[in-house]
Amino acid sequence: MDINAAMGQFFDENGNIAVPDALTLSGMNEMLFGAAKAQGEADKVLYRYWDYNDSAEGVLREYTREEINTRIKAVCVRLQQVTKRGDRVAILANNSPEYVYSFLGIMYAGLVPVPLYDPTEPGHADHLTAVLDSSTPVAIMTNKRSAAAVREFFSDRPAPERPRVLVADALPDSLAEQWQSPAELLAKHPELAPKSSDEAFLQYTSGSTRTPAGVVLTHKSIVTNVLQIFIAVKLQPPVRIVSWLPLHHDMGLILAAFASILGLPFDLMSPRDFLQNPARWIKQLHKRDDEENIYTVVPNFALELATRYANPADEANAELLAGLDLSRVDGLVNGSEPVTHASVERFLDLFANYQLRRDTMRPSYGLAEASLLVTTPQTDKRPWTQWFDREQLAGGTAVALPEGDEAAMPLTSVGQVCPWQSLCIVDPETGKELADGQVGELWTNGENTAAGYLNREEETTFTFRNHLPADHRLPENSRAGNAPEDNWMRTGDLGVIVDDQVFITGRLKDLVIVAGRNHYPQDIEETAAAATSHVSHGAIAAFAVPGAELGQDVEGLVILAERTPEASPVEDGLAANDIRAAVSKIHGLKPADIRIVDAGNIPRSSANKIARRVAAKAYTQGQFN
Repeated sequence: MDINAAMGQFFDENGNIAVPDALTLSGMNEMLFGAAKAQGEADKVLYRYWDYNDSAEGVLREYTREEINTRIKAVCVRLQQVTKRGDRVAILANNSPEYVYSFLGIMYAGLVPVPLYDPTEPGHADHLTAVLDSSTPVAIMTNKRSAAAVREFFSDRPAPERPRVLVADALPDSLAEQWQSPAELLAKHPELAPKSSDEAFLQYTSGSTRTPAGVVLTHKSIVTNVLQIFIAVKLQPPVRIVSWLPLHHDMGLILAAFASILGLPFDLMSPRDFLQNPARWIKQLHKRDDEENIYTVVPNFALELATRYANPADEANAELLAGLDLSRVDGLVNGSEPVTHASVERFLDLFANYQLRRDTMRPSYGLAEASLLVTTPQTDKRPWTQWFDREQLAGGTAVALPEGDEAAMPLTSVGQVCPWQSLCIVDPETGKELADGQVGELWTNGENTAAGYLNREEETTFTFRNHLPADHRLPENSRAGNAPEDNWMRTGDLGVIVDDQVFITGRLKDLVIVAGRNHYPQDIEETAAAATSHVSHGAIAAFAVPGAELGQDVEGLVILAERTPEASPVEDGLAANDIRAAVSKIHGLKPADIRIVDAGNIPRSSANKIARRVAAKAYTQGQFN
């Protein structure tokens, strides 16, 4: 199928996004599947799932578009037998094809999916319990691999309070024969006509910054954002997508769902299989032919792990990565967590030896409240790093310095705002737009914005219902454009725009404020990582704690850092001294405490982000003594 033609039908004659009022994700999937079938393309392999549970080499399972569509409909029919329209259904399963066709099958049934994870995922039982209590699903979709763990998770609840558990890959394909097309259904029940403004699914925040909240995403917001991404990234067909991202996270799930909807060949593995051997991901980026263009999306820490553990020159990877050719990689989107210059450069320097082009790297920025993506590079100037005066930046102004200046802090651009969205830098206290070069909160506006938070009216108003009237916009060179005054979303992230490049400086609530001075935690974490090879890049948390917790009068800086697997605890003290000296010299800030801990000990969110505030709470409770 011609992807440009398929996507082109959702734009009007002036090139603007035009999502029909009745369009849903399930309707879009069935429409495009029907077109593929009419063109004789439904029997082509769509998903290639790499399963490493029972084999270090991996077992390949392939699924055609026809097979996936059949299983989507089987899920739909079974759910319609035991639920009523509008009910919520949670997905508790490992990364797998069953996850994706459960997600779409729930939508086909007129229900609302709540994407979650296998209950055996370590360290997230409280998060899972909180989400299930909030979303109140009437049923659970899982697969054979996760079913036992799911049933065990609910075993302590009285039988009447347990949701029904359905196993997707245990459902017979013959159920799909009972599926009724939307046209047949609406002929009997016109009141069930779908709307693009209907709730599509609930995406729960990872809990790295607060109690998890359910972000209500509509069909229109998701389709709009996918179209924005399609134009911004400039996908070059034929396309193949490679992913190990967790499917319970919006970035991984929307990527997988739209590979299915658009019929894009898709290589999938689990996050655990990537973490066990990052070379597996690199292997999937290897050229298979001279035509395909390969796209992948990863968080920044994946670059660190690949550089450290997926070097084709290392003997351990020699066989797996023999003859590695990355020349067909056209897009490597780096998002979901702060992008660091050092990680990007180490990765590009290493894999340039295997034909990876620099301009494939696309540092990007997004959040669930915007459906997925807000900014991504849309010029040839990528990846782009600028060095700024650390003190001036902390004071709210971006002043460029030469690379290598001791007072300079590197920031990597996350590109430009996607088309049909507006992004402004706003003073979070006054709500007034700031000029380029001034640090403030990122506010966005667009039809990709989520509807709000489930059952949280006050938080919904605070985050999604902000005003940017004419007298709060810059009189000249306002970046608000023709965006309406109402329904601006405040992201909670701080940033600055310089030379039409967006730079994220930090999270508003994560700022480390010591003695009245602002410090960006990721800047301190980068300094700590560069000070010693004893600790792991991307596994460091810097935060401030009240002076009373430290036996002093003012807030103090605490740094937690995970030891690398090859480092000895005996040398922790020397590493802490190196970190203390570097932070004192570069930031003019003496850490009150530095703790080197075992790998995996720093709290992370369900999306694997370092959870600074959770770490701070654990520290004050004595969990790192």
